[in-house]
Amino acid sequence: MVDQERLYLCSENRRKRLTPTDNHQRKIRFAEFRFYEELNDFLPAEQHKTSFRSPFYGHPSVKDTIQAMGVPHTAIDLILVDGQSVNFSHRLRGGERVAVYPVFERLDISPVIHLRPRPLRRTRFILDVHLGKLARYLRMLGFDAAYKRDWDDVTIIDLSLQQQRIILTRDLGVLKQSRVTHGYWLRHVDPQQQLQEVLLELDLFRQLQPFTRCMDCNGRIHQVDKAVISGQIDPVIYQRFREFWQCQDCMKIYWRGSHYDRMLRQVGKFSRELHHHSAE
Repeated sequence: MVDQERLYLCSENRRKRLTPTDNHQRKIRFAEFRFYEELNDFLPAEQHKTSFRSPFYGHPSVKDTIQAMGVPHTAIDLILVDGQSVNFSHRLRGGERVAVYPVFERLDISPVIHLRPRPLRRTRFILDVHLGKLARYLRMLGFDAAYKRDWDDVTIIDLSLQQQRIILTRDLGVLKQSRVTHGYWLRHVDPQQQLQEVLLELDLFRQLQPFTRCMDCNGRIHQVDKAVISGQIDPVIYQRFREFWQCQDCMKIYWRGSHYDRMLRQVGKFSRELHHHSAE
């Protein structure tokens, strides 16, 4: 018996003693699992890129069994049980070989059962409370990124469904909620690395539109006539610059000052890094 099975059975023996009837009804069954590519990020190191047996009672759905291992259903696009594609509700009976795949980008799997909804027509995000800086970076590059510090998980999920947004989070528990349809679990902690991760993993190179959204509120920015904003900004700034932009929601005013030059350099840095990684 492998160590994983022995540890599992030992932990079960610590629970209340089962009667013979209970023991018969709660027969331990096993299935062999293999997870592919980035799905291994959710598993302990000893289960990476290898097949392993996992125990269960009764006849649970393949979705519940996989999520109990720590892999959220939103990261999965294909499940094969003994070579046949199945949906999340498929019931396990024991003895099966289960292969679990993430989203395919280059392989045609049209004849099989896709488990993820079709991609959203518009790339729009909603971020959890710990990703404020990432939200600002995404807005700087022109992405619709909804974020508020006081949103709880229920609110985030509700808004993601109502507004058809992709949830970005570091909390796996959010993505395991059955109502979630589109979400991505961020591996990195540093905001700049998180931005690079999102752009690369979701293949967003062609959607960059820098400086078209307000970094504070996510509203659209449009150019305004200089006379319109007279009296709304410092007179020195007003006299020094000829072109101004304004957020249509919070009315914040933007101009191409030193802050613009800094952001321009940052956008250039992101673009170079993305080009480098995509070429690898």
